[in-house]
Amino acid sequence: MKKILMTLLLILTVFALVGCESTTNPSSGKDPYKPSSSKKEEPINYVGELRVYNAAEYMDMSTIKDFEREYKIKVIYDEFESNESLYDDIVKNSNDYDVLVPSDYMIDRLIKENRLEKLDKSKVTNISNIADEYLNPSYDNGNEYSVPYMVGTVGILYNKKQVQEPVTSWDILWDSKYKGQIWMWDSMRDVIGVSLKRLGYSMNTNNEREIQEAKTALIAQYQLLRGYAEEESRDAMIADEGALALVYAGEAKAAIDQNPNLAYVIPDEGSNKFVDAFVIVKNAKNKEAAQNFINFMCRSNIAVRNMTETGYTSPVKGAWAEFGNNKIMFPTQEELNRCESFLYDSESTEKYNKVWQEIR
Repeated sequence: MKKILMTLLLILTVFALVGCESTTNPSSGKDPYKPSSSKKEEPINYVGELRVYNAAEYMDMSTIKDFEREYKIKVIYDEFESNESLYDDIVKNSNDYDVLVPSDYMIDRLIKENRLEKLDKSKVTNISNIADEYLNPSYDNGNEYSVPYMVGTVGILYNKKQVQEPVTSWDILWDSKYKGQIWMWDSMRDVIGVSLKRLGYSMNTNNEREIQEAKTALIAQYQLLRGYAEEESRDAMIADEGALALVYAGEAKAAIDQNPNLAYVIPDEGSNKFVDAFVIVKNAKNKEAAQNFINFMCRSNIAVRNMTETGYTSPVKGAWAEFGNNKIMFPTQEELNRCESFLYDSESTEKYNKVWQEIR
């Protein structure tokens, strides 16, 4: 009987100890055995609002959530299809947004038209994390208005199973043997720029004859195309539904990560190298929150997350080591030397707009 009582007492003692250990510590309010991923998030008591306008699929949305938690600022986040559509929206409704993420040539235009606020550099101290080569662009000396967000190139994404010849020239996008298997990114400056570059002209030319030559070539190419598209063309290439596509480097990396039959090249004639940057709209209602947001996005760990999500290259130099000198994200200097940046010129833009309407 004593042995039975001792056994029962031992069993009860073990159960009591287990019960004590599994109880949540009341002083911390945390369960040490509960996975952190399953913890309920505390509701955020917002003290303000920020409206951000960025290109599609161009940011890790969890970084926005982290900004909201840290600053107690609610982010209203919208996406635009192109720099031109962004411009039209800002002209029509200048008070709809605080932070924009346009490309270099559009920033150039917005500065010249006095549509942007100057930055208070004392509030955007993390601009010091940006590599020197991406600072002080010709259109914004001293970065008074813009802080670089992502950089990249434009090139050809091709399927190695369908295209077995060397891809070295833009000419291949005009090759009739790939009829119905060629995608062009639906972007005025990129499409016209590629046609100009193929003919040996500057992507920023204002010469009427050169622009007309580029237009004639694009009209002739139209019958060969699978279509003009954006993310749809990238997804089609991933699915082996196309041989060639004009794409941005980030889209190319995302596609190649999912389909090893794909490859990316910057043609010998050269291409566009771009910088997309954060800017603040003139008379923004939430300028302080806007500057906090830009500063937050320039942190190295946040840049790594955005690079991972988008496939593009952050100019935050502290983020680069995570990506092992990926050749798409980090082109050679020789490749970059063949490229040029888009610039804004009002007269040229009118000509490009007219040509684009005639092509499309």
